[in-house]
Amino acid sequence: MARISLDCPNSLPGIPLSVLSVPMENKYKCQQCLQVLRKPVQAQCGHRFCVHCFKQLTSAGPKPCEACRQEEIYEEPISILNSNEAFPDNAAGREIASLPARCLNQGCDWTGSIKEYEAQHEGRCEFERMQCEACKALILRTEKDRHNERECEARTLNCKYCKMTFNFKDIKAHDEICLKFPLQCKDCGKKKIPREKFNDHSKSCAKSKSACPFSEVGCKSVIDNGKLGDHEHSSTMEHLRLLLPMVLSLVRTRADAPGQGEWQEDSGLGLYRAPEEGVTMGSGAAASVHSVDVDKKVSALENIVCVLNREVERSSVTLEAFSHQHRLDQEKIENLSNKVRQLERTVNMRDLQLSETEQLVRELQFCTYDGIFVWKISDFSRRRQDAVAGRAPAMFSPAFYSSKYGYKMCLRLYLNGDGTGRGTHLSLFFVVMRGKCDALLKWPFSQKVTLMLLDQNNREHIIDAFRPDVSSTSFQRPISEMNIASGCPLFCPLAKLAGKSPYLRDDTIFIKAIVDLTGL
Repeated sequence: MARISLDCPNSLPGIPLSVLSVPMENKYKCQQCLQVLRKPVQAQCGHRFCVHCFKQLTSAGPKPCEACRQEEIYEEPISILNSNEAFPDNAAGREIASLPARCLNQGCDWTGSIKEYEAQHEGRCEFERMQCEACKALILRTEKDRHNERECEARTLNCKYCKMTFNFKDIKAHDEICLKFPLQCKDCGKKKIPREKFNDHSKSCAKSKSACPFSEVGCKSVIDNGKLGDHEHSSTMEHLRLLLPMVLSLVRTRADAPGQGEWQEDSGLGLYRAPEEGVTMGSGAAASVHSVDVDKKVSALENIVCVLNREVERSSVTLEAFSHQHRLDQEKIENLSNKVRQLERTVNMRDLQLSETEQLVRELQFCTYDGIFVWKISDFSRRRQDAVAGRAPAMFSPAFYSSKYGYKMCLRLYLNGDGTGRGTHLSLFFVVMRGKCDALLKWPFSQKVTLMLLDQNNREHIIDAFRPDVSSTSFQRPISEMNIASGCPLFCPLAKLAGKSPYLRDDTIFIKAIVDLTGL
């Protein structure tokens, strides 16, 4: 007997019994996991096991068969499980592959055979619930990406402002202290001010209010920072009136307290007044001299105020002219900005239309309308490396049609295989796509499909053909952009493309699809 291959790193235990749509015969049951046999092997005692279960049983060496003991037929050495004495049971495998199957997941109405279940549906059902590795919650397979990005309580996020990494539950607390977090000024309404620069903005904000610098002499105004200059120009007279009593008070203080034998200001001139020697001026004469001095000083201050007032008036006229010109410039800038935004929207619309047109031209360039399509795949080596690395495991062909108003179809190719052919074969599948005239066509799709890998010496093409299973969802009228692919996971062994292969020339292969149009 041939030794079974135990090098199956991705092997799985048996298929659950409830997947079957019909009662299961005991001959299809694994004697270890008691499920439907998956890749069955037969021991020398006659009992069948999944290759995964048999590998586990014999991993530590030969082991007695418990099924033989339960059936009271145990007999050495026949009832000893040994990997050297077991062989793949391909006959049972083919029988099991043809059994009718259904999906276990709630809400999924998929049906087909066990073979289709393993190759196309198992592990891919959009209604399958799986456990999140981070938070351990059960989620639908189709919602895994959204859960990981938006809902998982244990996910990690980068602060979008300072780029530091935090757990989701801590990110809100971080926002309260993040130096890059954007704040809005309540005075001017400016947004997106980093917290670290907010204090500097508050000091320089044009709409922030502060007291007039002349508040210490009586000005009660509170002005926006940006309008402080306007206030100082417009209130110059008021500020001078508030200053005048203080100036006069200072003048009187200096005039009323002269010291003997010291320099004193008198009538605007610096004179030295000696100490009185026996001559005493009367109180009336002293008062008269003091009054004359004050009058002269007040007159000088009034002249200064008049000059300043004329200067302020000239400045006000100039400022008004500048303000008017500024408003005109702002209106022009706003009009130009609106035109620029309108042109940007127009350019974006043109780019979108151009992209759609380019896509349509590409499709029309390779499109056929007779059910026959030849797909040229260049840069085969690079594309296969991408498939092996998982960057681009599958590729789709351009669409082709059975007629101008007929079925819309395409091909899906796995350069490193898919399902049972992964790593060993090219896997080629046929896909029914949603077309514009589907309402006029006969459904389900039932035409014979022939798939070929062309020998570039025109000698021996690799050919596989099948007739659609009309009960499969793959061939019903599409309700989305395309149906589930159906075809040949073991289409061509990769070994046939090695060396000087007639199927691979100049790093290019050709795949041909023929749809039988009989009856259309």
